[in-house]
Amino acid sequence: MADPGTGVTPYWELTFDADGDADGPQRDRLPAQVTDHGVRDLIVFSHGWNNDRSGATALYRRFFAPVPKLAPRARLGYVGVIWPSMRFSDEPIPDFPRSVAAVEAQTAPRPALDKDTRRALLEAFPGRTTVLDRLARMLDERPGGTEGLTEFVRLVRLLPDDGRQGVAADTDEDGEPAVSGADPVTVCEQFAEALAALDASGDAPRFTLPNPWDGAKELLRQATYLQMKRRAGTVGERGLGPLLGRLAGAAPGVRVHLVGHSFGGRLVAFALRGLPAGVDAVKSVTLLQGAFSHYAFAARLPHAPDRSGALQGLQRRVDGPLVCCHSHFDAALGTFYPLASRLAGDDRACAGDEIAAVLGPRWGAMGHDGTQAVPGTVRLDLAAALGGRLPASGCVNVDAAAVVRRGGAPSGAHSDIVHPELARVVLAAGRIA
Repeated sequence: MADPGTGVTPYWELTFDADGDADGPQRDRLPAQVTDHGVRDLIVFSHGWNNDRSGATALYRRFFAPVPKLAPRARLGYVGVIWPSMRFSDEPIPDFPRSVAAVEAQTAPRPALDKDTRRALLEAFPGRTTVLDRLARMLDERPGGTEGLTEFVRLVRLLPDDGRQGVAADTDEDGEPAVSGADPVTVCEQFAEALAALDASGDAPRFTLPNPWDGAKELLRQATYLQMKRRAGTVGERGLGPLLGRLAGAAPGVRVHLVGHSFGGRLVAFALRGLPAGVDAVKSVTLLQGAFSHYAFAARLPHAPDRSGALQGLQRRVDGPLVCCHSHFDAALGTFYPLASRLAGDDRACAGDEIAAVLGPRWGAMGHDGTQAVPGTVRLDLAAALGGRLPASGCVNVDAAAVVRRGGAPSGAHSDIVHPELARVVLAAGRIA
């Protein structure tokens, strides 16, 4: 039956913990429920950064809403993946109700880390209460001199050690926090410059010098995102992938279509790595602003031909196309993702629009410019993708900037994905009539 939170039917949820363990009753009931409802095509959607189930359900409700009318004769089922991710609550999401914290920010002074963000950070970094309290105080107090910033960066370095190891990065040089080898003050200054450049490109340019403490908060945000990035890979590889194998065995003939936004894109991509051998139930994958390396599927990295992406060749595990929707309006992936990645091993300064030119393609993300270094990748704009038939297999890059274009700093259009055009891409990728 329809879930009251989504409006589509039949709809189920799959809940995973940080280690990729699925909720037992949900996992065990799904195959029989899918069979009982006569589902032929099952769309499995994973959210990206998000603080609670209600936020994920709101995304699924709004994204799935046009699908029944777009494919009225299809025997569809819907699955919403729920996994422990987080976002900073002051980040705007286009067309979503503004958070209380974001509204209060315009009317009254508030701490640098509001209560919702602090609660989410405590869940993301269990056992780091003392460290997070100290970081929050420092962001409020902003002590002068280099010593304060140096101490702040030292504390940020303590956060990601959650004891979970063994899940591959996107490439063999990727994955560690952006503060691992760079000068702390330089790191904060570069993030502050990038933020100032994004603000200056908006409707109300700022004319103040960048404050490195603004960059310090952005550094904390990036450390959180890197934690979620690793977790997404774990949940996909150890959780969703094996579960899809069980579903294929118990409900043969069901065609699975994976969809992921942001780190949810990484989650569904790494599910291919965890898919049991011989399972061909995954008929399409659609990545919406995927927050992981654009070289993840590459057999050879252009700058290091002896190295490869962690998912090299796994697009062939999809019995259909792997579609990557991207947009240059995504500031989270076009500005901060490459800056954070490159700072792991280099500390030369760059900011704003100069970042892409200075860094080059080495540190790029899927959601910014699509899958790279995979021979045979087809490149289309959104109109072409919707106006013709998508390739039957292989990697397909779809420039979705025609609709994915709205959003404020620091993330830009990263979360601007709720559009009927993108729902149509999912259906086209899966050959769902």
